[in-house]
This record gives sequence, C-alpha cells and structure tokens, in this order.
Amino acid sequence: MVKILALALAALLPAPVVAVDDPLVVRIEQGAVRGVKKGEYREFNGIPYAAPPVGALRWRSPQPAAAWTGVRAASAIGPRCAQAESATGTPPSIEEDCLYLNVTTPAKTGPRKPVMVWLHGGGFVEGSGGEYDPHRLAVRGEVVVVTINYRLGIFGNFGYPGLDGSGAFGIEDQQAALRWVRQNAAAFGGDPGNVTLFGQSAGGQSVCAQLAAPAAAGLFDRAIIQSSLCTSPIPANALAPGLPTVSPWEAVGSVAARGRSVAATHGCSTVDCLRLKSPTELMPVFGQFAGLAYGSSTLPENPAESRAHDVPMLSGTTRDEMTYVQGMVDQATQPLTSRQYRDYLVKAFGEDADRVARRYPLSSKVPPSRTWASVTTDSAFACPTLKRNQAFARHVPTYAYEFADRTAPPTLPPATYPYGAYHSADALYLFALRGGVANPPLTSAQRRLSDAMIDYWSAFARTGNPNMPGLPHWPRLHPTDVVAQSLARTIRRTNLSRAHNCDLWSTIEF
Repeated sequence: MVKILALALAALLPAPVVAVDDPLVVRIEQGAVRGVKKGEYREFNGIPYAAPPVGALRWRSPQPAAAWTGVRAASAIGPRCAQAESATGTPPSIEEDCLYLNVTTPAKTGPRKPVMVWLHGGGFVEGSGGEYDPHRLAVRGEVVVVTINYRLGIFGNFGYPGLDGSGAFGIEDQQAALRWVRQNAAAFGGDPGNVTLFGQSAGGQSVCAQLAAPAAAGLFDRAIIQSSLCTSPIPANALAPGLPTVSPWEAVGSVAARGRSVAATHGCSTVDCLRLKSPTELMPVFGQFAGLAYGSSTLPENPAESRAHDVPMLSGTTRDEMTYVQGMVDQATQPLTSRQYRDYLVKAFGEDADRVARRYPLSSKVPPSRTWASVTTDSAFACPTLKRNQAFARHVPTYAYEFADRTAPPTLPPATYPYGAYHSADALYLFALRGGVANPPLTSAQRRLSDAMIDYWSAFARTGNPNMPGLPHWPRLHPTDVVAQSLARTIRRTNLSRAHNCDLWSTIEF
C-alpha cells in the first residue's frame, strides 16, 4: 500500500529536472545544439539565426528562425549564400537558405568572455563566415567568436520602387545576427553586454553601415574596421578597367531603377513576379547589385556623411592595399603599359594628373601596374582612412593601425611585382582559412606578429583599449594625429601622411 501511495504521489509532482553535464550541448532560444570539441576550443557551426529568405521571404527583412525539438547537430558549416565562383577559386553557390552562423569558444570555462562578431569581405558578391576559422583568436584571445553569412549580390542588395529595405537586405541580416548574439551569447560563455563588431573589406564597409543604421542601436559595443572603402570616392579604373569613379555608397533610387529594369527583362512588372524566378535565372544579373544603398528605412543616410552610434573604434588598412586588385586585373587581362598608366591618371584625376604623375613617377625598376597600385592604395584607402579615423577621434576613443608585413604570404598567383602587405593579408594573421580557400602557412616571425595582433584585437574587445602587458604601447589617436601603429615584424609608430602622400590627396577631388 505504501508503495502504491508513493507512486501515486510521484505522478502528481512535476518531473525532476535532469542535469546534463555535457559542455557540447548548449540550449539557445530555438532549441538545443550539439557542437564539437577540438582540443582547446569548441565549435558550434551551421546554426540558423533567421528563417530561410526564400519564396515570399526573398527581399524581405529577415524573420526569426524556427524552433526545433531534440538536439540539433552543430558540427558542419552551413551553406554559403548564392554567389559566383570567387577570384581565389571557391566554387559557386545558388543557395538562398544560407542565414547561418558559427560560434567558436574556448573549451575552458570561467567568467563570461567578450564576443567578437566577424563580417566577411568579398565585395558584397562573394565570401562566407564559414571560410574563416577563428580558433586561434578564440583560444589565445579568450573570446567567443561568431562568424556569419549574409545575403549577397542581387539577393542582398536588390532594390525596387516601393520595396522597403531596398539595397540593404544584407545589412538587415547582420543586424538579425547581432540580435541573436545578444540573446544567446551567454549560453556559449560569452558576455552579451560586451560585443565587438569587426569586419574586413566589404565586412568593414558593413561596420560603417551599421554605425549609421538606426536599427543597429545597442547591438554592439565596440567596432573594428579593416581595409574599408567607407567615406571617399574610388578612382576610375581602380577596381576594374573601364569602371568610372564611383562612390562606395549608392542612392536607393538608382538601385531601385536597376531593379525595375531587371524585372522587365524577366517579363515581370512586380517584385512578387520576380520572387517566383529561380536563383539560377537571377544569377546572370547577380553582380549588378554589388554594393549597399542608402535612402531606405534600414540605412536612411549616406554613411560617408553620417554616424548614429558612438563606440570605441580600432581602424586601419594594409600598407599595399591595391596590389591585390591590380594583380587580379593583370592576370585577367595584361599588365599596364606606361601609356595606359598615364591614361589612367587622366581619367581618374583630370587636370590634377600631372601633379599625381610627379609624385608617382614611372621607373624602369617598377612596373606601371605597381605604380598605379600605389596611387590607388593612397587615394582610395590610406588617406581616406586617416581622415576618417581623425573624425572618429573627435568623438570616441580611436586606435589607428597599418598592417605592414610586406612578406605576407600571397593567396593569388605570382604577379610581376611583389604583393607586399596586400588587401586582406591581415585576415591571415587573425584567422586560418577553410572551405577550399587557399591557406598559406605563416613563418615563425609572422606567427609572432599574428600573436601580437590577436592580443591587440582581443584586448580591444575586452576593454575598448588594445594595450596589454608585453606589447608595444599603442597610443590613442588624437584628431590631428597623422600616425598609426605599424603592425609588422617590428611594431612601431609610422607617419601615414608622409608614407602615403596625404598632403597631395587632401587637395585633389575626384
């Protein structure tokens, strides 16, 4: 009888909570995920942070991801967003169901760690979060690193008259990922109240966009911008032969008109009609939407002229940014001749071409393509970034750098000149690369620089100040400073204005 009464009473009581002591199973808002342990770190990959933007959700704001029951495997990287084959040979994708992120966290437990959210580069037409393996940054820096995918090309930057969010759906994806991080970072040992948004190239430009986007308020606490075209025009022929001088930002009316034209060529007079087209049908015009647009509710103002959020900044470029782009152009066509170099100067700078030629003269020892790369490095990247950092420094703590290891291992085939510290080389010192992307090894000296950069970046993420014991002091930038921390085998201060002829570029409009 006692046993029967005990069983009856037990049936009336709530079921006991079973403690699961498994650090690879983490419960987030949508459900539980099981990651993988790899030595000193854990990975949780392929987690959906938003609903698949397919069918009726194509060209709409990202919607919440569906919940699931049981434990979802989080060992495999999610699919890359639709894109063509990359310049480095990454295969194409036609996948729209791609809004996934990856979390890498140190295996050891302890106090909540800073969270760093990485926005990949690729000119808004290629790349993915899964290409970047952040385990060294996570372990050495003792931070939680989140890498994300966001919509690209026609799927991320499409515009149409009356379509809310035109030209900025990828920016909305990034905001959805940041909201996910605020809600779920603690489950992975991260501090949701200490989030650093960082990105390189298009990812850095995305950071600039989020600094100006009203809906990004409160979603991140610090920002790192690496090698970004944010504030100044890009000279004619700099990114591709025949391309005129362009702004890094496009007005929404322009992208909407292009979208209407694309719809017409597909026999559509509405966005709903165009939503019925397959990704394969849209890929031929994918690259026509290769940039961000302002003028919508997502990005109301031109980020080159506005900033809505003040957070501590770490910002810089590489010493030889444009050797990478010019190297790709040379391989696709042929190296510049002396005559073409002169023609490029005239097309880009008009009546100031002679002044530029005197400062950047041709030499029998330096190919014209390499000299043109110096011109575009200084005019499009180095000097505009210096000016932008000085503007940041008037409002927030700002730390300026230049990645200057000119022995950085190249990821492109050899050119007729050294690539030097080329565009995107700095990412190799923070991440390993994966997913079919070339992953050149670092020498012992480069590894020491990598360690220093990881220490600087993670210290900044932790406190808003990159300085930590054992590293050369990195002074905070003042609004009139023209110097930066030179990140090379010997870390020192460098005069950016002198090294990149910023006195000249401050007097030339193009």
